[in-house]
Amino acid sequence: MTFLPFLFFALVFALAGLRIAQEYQRAIVFRLGRFTAIKGPGLYWIIPLIERQQTIDTRTRTVDLEQQETITKDSVTIKVNAVLWFSVVAPEKAVLQVANYQQAVYQFAVTSLRNIIGQHVLDEVLRDREGINRTLQQMVDAATEPWGIRIEMVEMKDVEIPAGMQRAMAREAEAIREKRARLIKAEAELEASLKLTQGATEMAKAPMALELRRLQMLSEIGIDNNTTTVIMMPSQFTELAGKLAGSGS
Repeated sequence: MTFLPFLFFALVFALAGLRIAQEYQRAIVFRLGRFTAIKGPGLYWIIPLIERQQTIDTRTRTVDLEQQETITKDSVTIKVNAVLWFSVVAPEKAVLQVANYQQAVYQFAVTSLRNIIGQHVLDEVLRDREGINRTLQQMVDAATEPWGIRIEMVEMKDVEIPAGMQRAMAREAEAIREKRARLIKAEAELEASLKLTQGATEMAKAPMALELRRLQMLSEIGIDNNTTTVIMMPSQFTELAGKLAGSGS
């Protein structure tokens, strides 16, 4: 009977140290303040009163970088927001190397976003978002690697441009479209003139072909329009008709 209290105390002591970590969790165990091991997932045991734990979630997390007002390389003030995805790959570093790894990742990503935008002109920010996203990801990932953090992806969500700049860009786009339309029209006219020149050259070699084309044009006019048409017959046709009439008589 004298052993029952000791057995009860031992049982309570053993049960007090049991812990369970989910599949996506890792427990950083400290013994008298010193890091000793990473436990989990599943069931594990720590020494009560001697060891303590800090649980880290290793799943991918999404961080919404709030809208930042920054100045581009060509001195245009814009507002940019982005989304960042990261995960903890070394839980012990995330606890030992930085006080609050989530806040540290957020602050460094925001600062890097402002710096990268400042290194590009507005046209590059609007046209080459993928390149800027990739550069931002590499920059933040290199800085957070010592903390045991992996930056999986960074995406700029929206770029807000001042209203005056939007109107200027709209006018520029309209001018570019008008220029393109004029070039296309000029190219069409050039091609048509070349064809007409070629046709005129061929008709000059055979004058009767020109007259036949004129008669064909007149017949087309007669079909499309119900009007009276006065035809001036060329002298060659008149002479030819006179000769035919004389030979028939």
